[in-house]
Amino acid sequence: MFRATFFAILLVSATNPALADEVTDTLSSALQAYDEGDIDYAIEELDYAKQLLQAMSVQALTDFLPEAPEGWTREIGASEMNAGLAILGGGVGAEATYSNGSETVTVTIMADNPMVAMFGGMIANAGMMGLKMHRIGREKFVFDDGQLTGLIDNRIMVQAEGADVDTMISILENMDFKALANFGN
Repeated sequence: MFRATFFAILLVSATNPALADEVTDTLSSALQAYDEGDIDYAIEELDYAKQLLQAMSVQALTDFLPEAPEGWTREIGASEMNAGLAILGGGVGAEATYSNGSETVTVTIMADNPMVAMFGGMIANAGMMGLKMHRIGREKFVFDDGQLTGLIDNRIMVQAEGADVDTMISILENMDFKALANFGN
């Protein structure tokens, strides 16, 4: 089982050559420690390899954050969100703040977190709940309490907040939701 997990992680690491060397080196070290009977060190190395792979996944998700519209700036947020997601069952997240000097919009993406799935029911029943719906491309977003929330592929939540709904929509229109739906696949 250890070897099967090792090779599965090794295959995933091949998707990012820059980190793959460190990932494969770490996994090789874990396998060597395992072969030598040093289980504690093997576990440490596997944990480190998992952190490296998690960083790769976060970076891949960050790449889906839309570019800033003309006249706006975009600042990619720190990755503290991912520590919080670990407490909520896992997954990855990315965040960016957009500003034009007078308005600020924050866009957050969370993927593969069990808590995200509960939004599916809310979005599906938004009309019956009296919530305002908006279409952005082919995706449905709920506008509630100053936030636009959409669920992509029933596992990736996209939220925008901080400005009027039209401004948030204009930023979200620059996202490639079709490609985002394939994140992690």
